[in-house]
Amino acid sequence: MKQADYIQSIEIKALWKGGKHIKWELNPQVNILSGINGVGKSTIINHSARSLKLIDSGEMQAGEVAQGITIKLYPEDATSIKFDVIRSFDRPLLNSNLLEKLADTRVKTELDWQIYKLQKRFLDYQVNIGNQIIEILTSGNPEDHMKAALVSVPKTKFQNIMDELFKDTNKTIDRKSNEIQFFQNGEVLTPYQLSSGEKQMLVIMLTVLVENGEHYALLMDEPEISLHIEWQKGLLKLIRELNPNVQIILSTHSPALIMDGWMDIVTEVEDVTVE
Repeated sequence: MKQADYIQSIEIKALWKGGKHIKWELNPQVNILSGINGVGKSTIINHSARSLKLIDSGEMQAGEVAQGITIKLYPEDATSIKFDVIRSFDRPLLNSNLLEKLADTRVKTELDWQIYKLQKRFLDYQVNIGNQIIEILTSGNPEDHMKAALVSVPKTKFQNIMDELFKDTNKTIDRKSNEIQFFQNGEVLTPYQLSSGEKQMLVIMLTVLVENGEHYALLMDEPEISLHIEWQKGLLKLIRELNPNVQIILSTHSPALIMDGWMDIVTEVEDVTVE
C-alpha cells in the first residue's frame, strides 16, 4: 500500500439536481472553500471525507468513481492517504449506546468525544517518539544526541502553542503528564473543563501533532466556530508550523481566517461548479 503525499483533485457528480457537479483542483498545502449559506460547502467537505474513508477501507480505489465521487491522489500510483476530519460543532453527545460504553462520565459533547479519542492517540504518539529516540541513541554516534533532541521538537512546539493561546486565562499545559491536562492558578484542569473554543483549538492542534510530521490531509468544516478572532487569524499558520507536510482542506465563512496571507488561495464554490 503506497501512501499519497496529498490529494490532487476532488470531483463530485450531481451534487445538486440539474446536472451540475464539482471539480476542485487542490493545492498541496492549503485549500479554502468559501460561499454563501446553502451553496454546498459542508456537503463537499463531508462527501470528500466519506470517500476518503472508503479508500482507506479498500472499498473504493483512488482515481475511480464511487457513489459519484472521484478522488485523485499524488503521486498517481498511491493507493491510500492518511487523513483526519475535524468537526467544530460542540453539540451534546446523543448516542446513548456510546455513552453507556464510556467509562469516562466527563465526556458529554462531540468535542469531548474527539478529545477522548485523541488522548489515546497522544499516548501512542509519545510511545512512538520515545522509541525513535531510543533507536537513534543506540547507534553510538556522538552526533545522534542532537538528532534525538530534534524528535521531541514538535511536542515542545505544541506545548508552547497551547501555553501562548491560553495565557490570557492563566492556563498552562502540564508538560510532565502522559495525558493532556492543564494548570490554572495552582489547580489541575482536565481538557473537558475547557471552554468550547479552547477545546476546539486543542482538538485541532493535537490532531496535527499526533500525525508526527507525516504527509496527510486535514479536512475541517468551518473551524472558526467558537474561536476568538485572533485565534482565527493565526490558525492556519499554527497548523503549518506544527506540521509543514499537512494538506489543509476547509470550508469557512470567516474573513479573519484568510486575512493572514491566504486571500489568494480562497476558492468560491461557484468557481468549482461545472455543468
